[in-house]
Amino acid sequence: MIQHFRKMYIIFSTIALFVVIMTIVGSISAVTYFRAHQEVETVLTVLSNNEGQMPSSRRPPKQLQNFSQRNLTQESMQQYLFFSSTVANDGTILDIDGAHISTVSTEQIRKLTQRVLRRGRTRGQVFYRQNSYAYRVNNRGNKKIVVFLDASLMTAKAWEVINLGLILGAISLVLYAIVLALFSKAAIRPIIQAEKRQKEFITNAGHELKTPLTVISANTEMQEMMNGEDDLTKSTKQQVSRLIALINHFVSLARLQERPQMTLEVINASEVTNRVADSFKAMIAQNGKSFKKSVVSGIHIKADEHYFYELISILLDNANKYCDPNGDIFLNLKLGRRKRNVILSVTNSFAKGENVDYNRFFERFYREDKARTISTESGYGIGLSMAQNIVKNFGGHIKADYSNGKISFIITLKRVNNRNK
Repeated sequence: MIQHFRKMYIIFSTIALFVVIMTIVGSISAVTYFRAHQEVETVLTVLSNNEGQMPSSRRPPKQLQNFSQRNLTQESMQQYLFFSSTVANDGTILDIDGAHISTVSTEQIRKLTQRVLRRGRTRGQVFYRQNSYAYRVNNRGNKKIVVFLDASLMTAKAWEVINLGLILGAISLVLYAIVLALFSKAAIRPIIQAEKRQKEFITNAGHELKTPLTVISANTEMQEMMNGEDDLTKSTKQQVSRLIALINHFVSLARLQERPQMTLEVINASEVTNRVADSFKAMIAQNGKSFKKSVVSGIHIKADEHYFYELISILLDNANKYCDPNGDIFLNLKLGRRKRNVILSVTNSFAKGENVDYNRFFERFYREDKARTISTESGYGIGLSMAQNIVKNFGGHIKADYSNGKISFIITLKRVNNRNK
């Protein structure tokens, strides 16, 4: 249990940090991309306003003032690669200016201009030799000015920031997970100590309580030998038996919290299931209930044989206690659809269970007052919790299902092929 809690603590803490890192990196990436886009728009606007030429003044007029956008000057404009074309209204290219870029030829500028004109849009992007060129088309009386700006550099800078943020975020996340794994045991040490004290208390208390109960049981038997059995002595023996059983449940449940106390090995699940079923057959029949079983032979699983026996006993005992009077109990052991898993199920009649919260059945000490106490044999509310712990230690899972007036407890375990034993 402690190891599971420690694992979940590390997982959820790491997930929380991951969400925080992704929020920060995502925000930085969005702002960086937004600034790169606005920088492209600003430069295109300046070039369009100056008919595709660098402005002659020290500070270009009519700039876009955007979020954290610096002002452009003639010197700062030197870093940008751009070219332009002047086109007549009939589509004839009058002039091409490629003086500010060397990677695009005059002929290619002509082709890019024609491509833009065919699109019929005043702004957008075109690609040439893996570079992205943003363009703007402005009408100037009887002609059009088409301005192209190499946006690859600005986009590359934005992606550098984004990639750097992702890399640093990933490194931070890994380092945090490592540090958390190293120091998590110290962080949950009070819980470990409390759990240890709880187990010691249950074990010691169980041992101490059994002594007076044994004395009470012996005195009651002596009284029956002297005066004969009556209702008082019979009731006393029943309550002593219940208390001893409850103590044994407490001790077993405390020992089930840690997996290393089990010896997991390949066992014949079919044989164990048949043995448990045969031991319960007479008791179920005495209570006036019908019992049937369907056990596929030769099924092997990796489990502790003693606890697997105990698991089936808990489920059959639970079914016997809470089955409807003169109801049916059915035990089934089979392979899953793909024959990779083993399905163990115990089903019993439960007419009043339609509105019961079955998700809570595996909570320790939980009993549904209205539906689950129809039998005169009441339980302690810890049997199914013990069953859940056993199944978890076997690496499987258990669930409760209700349908057509019947409740089923279904266990799924991993199958072991005979040739792999």
